[in-house]
Amino acid sequence: MSSRVRVVVAKPGLDGHDRGAKVVARALRDAGMEVIYTGLHQTPEQIVETAIQEDADAVGLSVLSGAHMTLFRRLLELLDERQARDIVVFGGGIIPEADLPELERLGVAKIFTPGATTASIVEWVRDNVAQPVA
Repeated sequence: MSSRVRVVVAKPGLDGHDRGAKVVARALRDAGMEVIYTGLHQTPEQIVETAIQEDADAVGLSVLSGAHMTLFRRLLELLDERQARDIVVFGGGIIPEADLPELERLGVAKIFTPGATTASIVEWVRDNVAQPVA
């Protein structure tokens, strides 16, 4: 069994722009983490299923479509239903500052807004996602 942090990077919904998600996925991988990139147009159900099947420590969502409240809420509900809330949920994209407190209340651990560096994302994941026991 691997002792590296496993992160699912996902692009939910109909948004077709995934450059940022791919850049983050590569930065996490280059930092020594195992990364599973789900590709475009994933449903929250597909993302949760992947996270559970892959024994992920974290899920990072990239949301640019404006549907962030619905997508994060549904993802967290599904993790609750599957008794998998130990999976850390974070994300990034075009998310208004006014929505951040509600996302935090729902259980999103961190939102990276435009301008966040890959170094800051890697550092946050290292500091906030538990290292699995080897």
